[in-house]
Amino acid sequence: MSDGVDGLLVWLGDVPPLLMYVVLGLGAAVENIVPPIPADTFVLLGGFLAARGSAVVGVVFLVTWTANVLSALVVYTVAYRYGDQFFQTRLGRYLLDPKQVGIVRKFYRRWGTAAIFYTRFLPGLRAVAPVFAGLIRQRPLTVVLPLLLASAIWYGALVWIGAFAGRNVEHLLRTQTRLNWTLAAIAGVIFVLLAWWWFRSRGSRSVDTGPGSGQGQQGDEPETPSE
Repeated sequence: MSDGVDGLLVWLGDVPPLLMYVVLGLGAAVENIVPPIPADTFVLLGGFLAARGSAVVGVVFLVTWTANVLSALVVYTVAYRYGDQFFQTRLGRYLLDPKQVGIVRKFYRRWGTAAIFYTRFLPGLRAVAPVFAGLIRQRPLTVVLPLLLASAIWYGALVWIGAFAGRNVEHLLRTQTRLNWTLAAIAGVIFVLLAWWWFRSRGSRSVDTGPGSGQGQQGDEPETPSE
């Protein structure tokens, strides 16, 4: 991985500044569409390039921050626009049945702003939260503000680490690896809890509908008023 990063650094240092910033911005943005692509790596490398004089710290921050927030909002907008239609499809009903959709909507109404804010620091979850916020049609203001603030804090910290705390590429990557493992462990615990909730809430449908399911069956006849 280090050889690939070294090659990318050399290439970015040789290309015109505009192209360099475009690549860094795309690297920061695409994570919201393809979560496995490490946006944090591009931000760190942008800070590292700034430390070498190939880029400007403030511009690296503005480019990566803006690109990441805009791509997250695009994903949110698409989900908001087509969320109702999606949950009418077979895949949508499998992902969340109507009862689960109601539970998620209640959760987002109460905790949606905080959930979006904190998940911006967690790999994987940061790409999922805006999608579900759009699918359940959470109000735009409660999505935009935490996205802007949390992403500014996170990418500002990463640019600073890349520019001022990274002595060399190997040290930078080791720092990122330790940080990502810690955050991934936290995200993993949350994923497990979400999976537990999904199976539990889905399995409880039979309990909720059971008492009423036998009404009008087994030969029961409705009473008729006597003359």
